[in-house]
Formats: sequence, structure tokens, C-alpha cells
Amino acid sequence: MTEGEFRLAYVPGVTPGKWAGVWAERVRDVPLELVQLPAADAVPLLRKGDVDAAFVRLPVDREALHVIPLYLETTVVVVPKDHAVAAVEEVELADLADEDVFEPLDEVLTWDDRPGQPAFTRPDDTAAAIELVASGAGILLLPQSLARLHHRRDLTYRPVTDAPQSQIGLAWLDAETTDLMEELIGIVRGRTPNSSRGRNAQQQPARKKPPRQRSTPKRRHKKRRRT
Repeated sequence: MTEGEFRLAYVPGVTPGKWAGVWAERVRDVPLELVQLPAADAVPLLRKGDVDAAFVRLPVDREALHVIPLYLETTVVVVPKDHAVAAVEEVELADLADEDVFEPLDEVLTWDDRPGQPAFTRPDDTAAAIELVASGAGILLLPQSLARLHHRRDLTYRPVTDAPQSQIGLAWLDAETTDLMEELIGIVRGRTPNSSRGRNAQQQPARKKPPRQRSTPKRRHKKRRRT
């Protein structure tokens, strides 16, 4: 890694632009380099020390890693626009029982029992699977962010309500929780600069209690005796 920079890897579907913008405002002297790579390469690159942190798809092997789960993604089914699924708002796995379903080699969903029927081939990656769906050879289930990433005008997608979901997490090495890493964690978790644990955290002065005001004693008026 180049001296004086922080390298942040992210897998397809993750959009780190907002976090990168906050980093640029808070950590002006350390550039943030974004590195997009396949989901399977994120953890190996992290273990090699080629990146400082990575947005990964869970689950991953957590040995020697810190991992913060961030958010779950909706699973959708991608179909041609003239497919019957396109006429409804959402589907269940049972609705896809008779469909030919592609399983690309870079599959990111974990299935106990895959829906539908295996398609005639396993595409090398999601992009190739999308091309096959567009040809009418089958359908594809994947996280919504990937469906958006591979958007085509001749395809559409619908949520699958009972499908397994993909979760995004932030990972880094156990021994590398530096001030810059704490800064990134604070940004991702939405902390303000004053509440961040990183190097830019500002100590708030303790508020002094205002001095307690003493009440002025009331004067007692002596009753005059009648003569």
C-alpha cells in the first residue's frame, strides 16, 4: 500500500460514495482509495494486507478479522419484461418451482434448497447469467443491489419474500484497529465528528453547573402590641 493513504475494498453492489464523501471532509490529509473487486477476493486481499478494510458479503471466515454486520439486502428474481412474474409486485419461492434458475459461479446467496429447476449451464459470473436471462433461457435470483448494477431495459425484477438474504459487513484485521479505522467505523455507523472515536474526535468540555443562588431571607415583621 502507498504510504499516507487508506485503501478500502468493496464488493459489487456496495455503493461507498456517501461514506467516501464524509471521509474527504473529516480526514483531509489521508486520501481514501476505493478498490472494487469480486466478492470472493475481498477477504484474501484483506488478509494479505493489500487493503486496510473491506465491505464484504457475509458470511465470511472471521479468523483474525473484526467484522461489523451492516445491513441486509432484499433478494429479487430477474426476468424478461414479458415474463409472467413481471405482472405481479412480489413472489414466493413456490411461484418459481417450474422455472429454470441460473446459478452463476460467483453466486452470493446461500441456499438450503435452491428453487426451481437447474438451468442448462452454470454461467461464469452474474453478468453472464444476466445475458442468458435476457435471451429467455431462464431466471436469476440475486441481491437487489446486483440487479440494479446489471440493469437492462429488457429485464425487470421483483422481490422474493421468502428467499435467503445477503448481508453486507465491514471487515478489517484484528491487529489493525487504528485511529483511521475507528474513523471509518464512525463514518459508516453515522457518528458525528464529536462522537467519533477516531483521531478527529473532539473532546467536549465538561459543563460546569451554574452556581447555586442563595435565596434572600424574607424579613419578618414584628406585630405591634396594642396599647
